Amino acid sequence: MGCDGGTIPKRHELVKGPKKVEKVDKNAELAAKWKHCGLSQEKLRRPIVACELGRLYNKDAIIEYLLDKSAERPNAEAVTHIRGMKDIKELNLTDNPEWEGERRNAKGDRYEDIHCGMFICPVVGLEMNGKHRFCYLQTCGCVFSERALKEVKTEICHKCGDSFKEDDIIVLNGTKEEIEKLRVKMEERRAKTKTKKSKKSKAAETVSTPAESKEDAQSSPAGGAGQSLQNGGESSQSDAAGPSGSSSSSQDTKASTISATKRSIQDMHGKSEAFKSLFTTHSSAKRSKDQISNWVTHTPYHF
Repeated sequence: MGCDGGTIPKRHELVKGPKKVEKVDKNAELAAKWKHCGLSQEKLRRPIVACELGRLYNKDAIIEYLLDKSAERPNAEAVTHIRGMKDIKELNLTDNPEWEGERRNAKGDRYEDIHCGMFICPVVGLEMNGKHRFCYLQTCGCVFSERALKEVKTEICHKCGDSFKEDDIIVLNGTKEEIEKLRVKMEERRAKTKTKKSKKSKAAETVSTPAESKEDAQSSPAGGAGQSLQNGGESSQSDAAGPSGSSSSSQDTKASTISATKRSIQDMHGKSEAFKSLFTTHSSAKRSKDQISNWVTHTPYHF
């Protein structure tokens, strides 16, 4: 059909070939990584944290995830390695003075630079927009560009002055190979901490067991001496007791007096009311409502 007016159609207009594979826009991908949270996909806002794999998150989103891991989230698979607040680090970022925020193009009559970053490197001044590689220190959380760390080679942080090692440097939003290397380092670090905790627990157990054995050793001779004295006293009493049994009766009376003194004061079922009224728990010792004063002091014995 068609071809009116001498038009000559081409082959790609008549024959439908295979669909082309859609490619992701690199600029959009960089903006999503460096300007949006890796868990909630919302815009990054302070406080911003990073995991041991170098991904950026909003701290509020991570706290909500840790409180309720059963809730459905768009990108929950990227946060399975985070077990608690110890697995993340709050970043110490440097604001970009040229960043005006969302109000910079409110009217829509200005050119909007997508690659303008919210933060910059405090040493070199490069913008953190995805075009340059950035790293953060796991000791203090300060963020620098990789160029700054290569040009100024020191073991002290350029911003806060804390010392760090090469293992403490973690690349932000690295490639797949770099993420795999960081994952291996993370697993090794966690394995070391587990072995240290197990060694500490074993050392604590070994310290506690000899102390208990010493206490048992000290208590055993005292107990044996007491038992021997009791046995000796019983044998002497049995020898002293004659056929009349006078010694046994005296011992019974002594035992009864000791048991009577050991009884608590509350066991007074057979006592008279006059004897019970001597104690404050008796009903006669309690005051009525008319006798209770309206003073600030609450002394129970004041009338």
